[in-house]
Amino acid sequence: MNQAMDIFTIEVIKNALVAIGEEMFLALKRSSKSPIIYESLDYGIGITDARGRLIAQGNGIPGFIGTLDGGVQTLLAKFSNDEIYPGDVFILNDPYAGGGTHLSDVCMIRPVFYKQRLLAWTANKAHWTEIGGKDPGSYSADASEVYQEGLQFPGIKVFDRGVANQALLDLIEANVRLPDMTLGDLHACAASLQVGEQRFLSVVEKYGQDITLQAIDSLLDHGDRMVCERFKALPKGSWCAKDVIDEDGVGNGPFKVKVKVTISDNEFILDYSGTDAQAPGPINCSMGVLISAAREVFMGVVQPDVPATEGCFRRLKVICPEGTLLTAKRPAPVSSYFEAMVCAADVARRALASVLPGVVTAGQFGSVCTINLSGRLPSSDENYLLVEPLVGGWGAGVDKHGESGQFCVGNGETSNIPVEILEARYGIRVERYSFDTDSAAGAGEYRGGLGVVHEYRVLAAPADISSFFGRAETAPWGIDGGRDGSCNRIEVYDSSGNLKGCFARTSRFELSEGDLIRLITGTGGGWGDPKNRCRDSLLGDIKNGYISQEHAEQAYNHTIA
Repeated sequence: MNQAMDIFTIEVIKNALVAIGEEMFLALKRSSKSPIIYESLDYGIGITDARGRLIAQGNGIPGFIGTLDGGVQTLLAKFSNDEIYPGDVFILNDPYAGGGTHLSDVCMIRPVFYKQRLLAWTANKAHWTEIGGKDPGSYSADASEVYQEGLQFPGIKVFDRGVANQALLDLIEANVRLPDMTLGDLHACAASLQVGEQRFLSVVEKYGQDITLQAIDSLLDHGDRMVCERFKALPKGSWCAKDVIDEDGVGNGPFKVKVKVTISDNEFILDYSGTDAQAPGPINCSMGVLISAAREVFMGVVQPDVPATEGCFRRLKVICPEGTLLTAKRPAPVSSYFEAMVCAADVARRALASVLPGVVTAGQFGSVCTINLSGRLPSSDENYLLVEPLVGGWGAGVDKHGESGQFCVGNGETSNIPVEILEARYGIRVERYSFDTDSAAGAGEYRGGLGVVHEYRVLAAPADISSFFGRAETAPWGIDGGRDGSCNRIEVYDSSGNLKGCFARTSRFELSEGDLIRLITGTGGGWGDPKNRCRDSLLGDIKNGYISQEHAEQAYNHTIA
């Protein structure tokens, strides 16, 4: 029987759930062994109810916003109630199951019981530096099937009623290049889930399970009501856009991505029909990833001013036939899935740019721009593996310049790995980390943001680099007369300064001692006719070194005295 509940109790419980997500997030950050987790914050954490409905999520990767509840729902479809016990922890990274991305993003999930009743699940998804496969970092720009990309966990118990599955841990240890780091991250992920369970149960103990479950239902319904309220201010109609992914890593491309966005009084539909078939190379993603990209766009457009929950997404519908590069089928390779995810989100924003000019911007540098640098420390025989996404330039808005040196939108709260840690943990010296002022940002009444130049000097051989930089050929798009931005690329020079290689996508490019790796990320597109650029603003860019006087005169048709 439902107990009476007032709005104040609902609000207190809602904020308690949000705080639980934040505490879980910090617990993983503080206990992880991988810089990609504890420095870059490449993970997401949340809580669902017993049915797998998202009720709270900690800060992290927006691209994971549709994966945690999908992972829980995969387990609910696979296991019956009498196969799930207190103390269980499941592990899942299947790209083709609910919530799957690529094999390096490992989801761990724990059921929460109160008096033998399943009330909730705590879940996280974190990028593990090593998960096996043919290449270091489990990242293969030239993979042709998923089996080359690492170990696959199809939703199995890694802890059974609190007891570790030692056979599984031994299997992981034997199949990864950095077992201490990988197993350390596994235990850190499991610990953060237990923190979430303890905090959730403390809420239940304080308010009772009936009140807590009523509050959760009210919280989800509140999210839906807030979205519906925001729908009143949205334009109604249908808008189309298309974009391309230049190449898939094995020489094929370009690949077309199409979307039709329809907004009605109570529905927001993203229809990706017409997108090209899945690619031979690893740029593919699955439907779960596409839903995450759609949720990212939806929240940015609707802006309901409430934490992300299942209720926020009831008005969102995603359509795409099976077998496209956005809805790939096994065994398509997916290690660079983020290129499809970022493009799917960007093309939807592009479709809405003309009708939501104060919300949507011009094209961003449009890629995670990830590298895997492996080698041996110069002072020992210890191997290292650097996994790092890079920042670049965002697109201009109708009334603002693009942001400079930011991670792509899908990476959200991701952070840089500090130079001090890069030089202490890896066999490199950072010789430059600056804005790229040689590649002009997209000109416009408001200009695009600047990319960066990041230079590593290799201190010992053997070493090699794998990378996948999207938008290496097709530049970020400008809007309303704004010029396109610039592309992403990598240059490698030997110790004498001779160009050794220039590429965007590579697997295990061999490096020698003294080689210089120059990572260059793209600039954002501009908005509006460059002739309308404010002269004082342009002079400020010249003074700050963001643009040369010569380029300013050429791009903006201004004579600079």
